[in-house]
Amino acid sequence: MSRKDKLLVKFLRRPKDFSYNELIILLSYFGYREITKGKTGGSRRAFVHRETNHIFRLHKPHPKNVLQRYQIDEIIEGLTKNGLI
Repeated sequence: MSRKDKLLVKFLRRPKDFSYNELIILLSYFGYREITKGKTGGSRRAFVHRETNHIFRLHKPHPKNVLQRYQIDEIIEGLTKNGLI
């Protein structure tokens, strides 16, 4: 099983400890790139698919680097809707 597959399996289990850095890696496997707005970007983040221009918008978690359950659910729904998983 590849690293992508292992990360996807972990993500689909909706873990309580899935980090923002793991999300960046996972979405990059699916063709998304992270975009920050403005000079510093603040906590608002967008991930844009290179081909379809589909966008995920979310706040970067802080002070911990762990995603909330609703964020994971929204991303799974979006990836499923776009036929990526």
